Amino acid sequence: MTGALDGIRIVDFGQYIAGPMAAMLLADNGADVVRVDPPSGPSMDVPANVTWNRGKRSIALDLKAERDLGIARRLIEHADVVIENFRPGVMGRLGLGAEVMSEANPRLIYCSMPGFAGDDPRAQVPAWEGVIAAASGTFSTQLTGGTNALPIYTAVPIASVYAAFQSAVSVTMALNARDRDGAGQRIEVPLFDGMFAAIGMRGLRVHNTLPPNPRTRRGGLAWTSQFECENGRWVFFMTGNTRTRDVAAAAGVSDWYERGMFDPARLVTDDDLAEEQAAAAPELFRTRTAQQWEDLVASAEGECAVCNSSQEWLHHPHALGSEIIIESEHPDLGAIRQPGLNVRLSESPGSIRWAAPRLDEHRDDVIGELDGLPAPAASAAASNLDATMRAALEGVKVLDLCIILAGPTCGRTLAEFGADVIKIDDPNRGTIVMHNDVNRGKRSILLDLKSEEGLATFWELVDGVDVVVQNYRKGAVDKLGIGYEEVRKRRPDIVYASLNAYGHVRPWADRPGHEQLGQAVTGMQRRFGGDGQPALQPFPVNDYGTGYMGAYGVALALLHRRRRTGQGQHVDSALAYTATMLQSLFLLDYEGKQWDEPSGQDTRGSGTLQRAYEASDGWLFVGAQQRDLARLDAVEGMGGVEGLASDALEQALESRFASEAVETWVGRLIAADIGASPVLMDSRDLMVDPWVIEHGLSVTREHDGLGPVTTTGPGPRLSRSPVRPGKPASSPGADAREVLSEFGLADRYEGLIESGAMVADGVTGR
Repeated sequence: MTGALDGIRIVDFGQYIAGPMAAMLLADNGADVVRVDPPSGPSMDVPANVTWNRGKRSIALDLKAERDLGIARRLIEHADVVIENFRPGVMGRLGLGAEVMSEANPRLIYCSMPGFAGDDPRAQVPAWEGVIAAASGTFSTQLTGGTNALPIYTAVPIASVYAAFQSAVSVTMALNARDRDGAGQRIEVPLFDGMFAAIGMRGLRVHNTLPPNPRTRRGGLAWTSQFECENGRWVFFMTGNTRTRDVAAAAGVSDWYERGMFDPARLVTDDDLAEEQAAAAPELFRTRTAQQWEDLVASAEGECAVCNSSQEWLHHPHALGSEIIIESEHPDLGAIRQPGLNVRLSESPGSIRWAAPRLDEHRDDVIGELDGLPAPAASAAASNLDATMRAALEGVKVLDLCIILAGPTCGRTLAEFGADVIKIDDPNRGTIVMHNDVNRGKRSILLDLKSEEGLATFWELVDGVDVVVQNYRKGAVDKLGIGYEEVRKRRPDIVYASLNAYGHVRPWADRPGHEQLGQAVTGMQRRFGGDGQPALQPFPVNDYGTGYMGAYGVALALLHRRRRTGQGQHVDSALAYTATMLQSLFLLDYEGKQWDEPSGQDTRGSGTLQRAYEASDGWLFVGAQQRDLARLDAVEGMGGVEGLASDALEQALESRFASEAVETWVGRLIAADIGASPVLMDSRDLMVDPWVIEHGLSVTREHDGLGPVTTTGPGPRLSRSPVRPGKPASSPGADAREVLSEFGLADRYEGLIESGAMVADGVTGR
């Protein structure tokens, strides 16, 4: 078994996090990645490079020296993919830009990952992670509702990781398109644009209706929270699945269940019950230790997890048992623990082939290979390639069985890249949450797969599709007889994606879980909360991120099927995998490791020159390095800061910034080529920004029965296989007749409706 990208040659010019991580994801799946660093080494010299550069070969090139520039040019001329994340124009000025290199190598896929897009007014702003976070509303904890008075910095580099995820998806989609059409293309995934994938449901607005929000009433979601336990540790506990009665019985409070104290609807409408619950629940959790609660709830098949530290996650039995965390050796650091593979494929599983190389370790090998390769194709070959704009997944059909966020995001992403996605929902569910966010671009059918007629219809649909996606916990679909093993008996060429909370390898494979549990068990909540109560990250980053990694796995599997075997396979990704990779900057354990990363709700940044400061009328984020102090000192109002020690410098900056307005300071800093941005406290404000709307990152369209609805749009831009937001989400069930007719099942429509195995209306989509 080989990786799906075996034989694909990639040149990785990426620096910091986004570029190296995107190339790592491709290397993990078989690509031959040549890592290009300056002779002085990577711009961001951190231990996490051990993870981001694993499985690559290293060459050091001075791109300002003609000889080394020539080597870089030859590498690109013979490559399948280039990855770079400099500011727009940098590679072009070196003579290595997308236009000139695509002329020399027409099959080249050229992926750029700038902080801000080339046509963004902020294109030349130094786009540090905190600058992007400030510009995209990441400084507010919106999962808890409302806007914070003070900005809260998360050390998790969401923008960089999301750009890496979407770039890996886009490159693999472009490889699929190239295998079909013969031509490469240009990809741009700006970090700012990529953040709209994380904003997701926070940007959703149904203009004509204001549905009741349980967060506005006391107690409505009081059980979905952190609770302090007998030993001072915290757990995150959730109700809402079908096992709540069993959990209550195991906890010895069955009478609470019978009285409605676990029912969110009752807690919203009954103030007395809500008040009683709010007082009783914390006392209940103080009767056992955190581990006892985790074990007790798991025994009843409910949802509860200890809020671990990152260090604890690196040693957690499930993390190690499922290889979410792997143990290996590094020539400099010795024995290490680091994140494992972020997507698993059964027939082309990929692997971490070797440790991250030392700087310039493979120079002779890389140059020797170049000398032995034939001359690149003449530029005139470009004129013979099919120039038709076609979606990367045109002609691919998908059955999407998913609920909530992660799975439906996978299906939505496949639809954005051109797949025909048929969304099957349970007609007995009543309300499809996040429907207008994650089900755009799909056709909707409401089919009861627990009924004989519904199940028979499912199998006939399977006969006409390429991909099935589901996101139930391990074993749930097997009970219906529609798990991967059963489906592949009928369709050996099927690509079957399974997404869940903890993956499909025990010990926790069959445990239920949601976003919050993924954040709890992997250390995210502890990091954001600090020494006090754990806290949720600003966005549901594990859900959306897992959706993108599921789409990445599907694209890899489709490429493998197209290029090599015609054989399908099983794709596996999980919230815990995503949470681990999101924290890969910190998730390393080795002798001498210092656990000193920023944490807590009072954190404004990662250091004096990378943090938010309060101005006279709001907050701004400053992104700079020590080498920028001379230019900072020359900024009007900043004279004298260059020679100050760290603590004195921070106090001086606090005092100076407080004297004038945000707009004034941001303008001055940017003019001095120092990264800066106003701190946007609510990402929803972005959805009405004219530039955001013009570039399709905020999309407002008419929805059947709802009127205008605003959603986020896709961030990646592909020159030959454009990514489209897809049609507005259909009313649930509205496409049933069309879908059945297309599959030759039109004569079943009335019978399915009559039997109740299918419904055409009555289910709402929020």
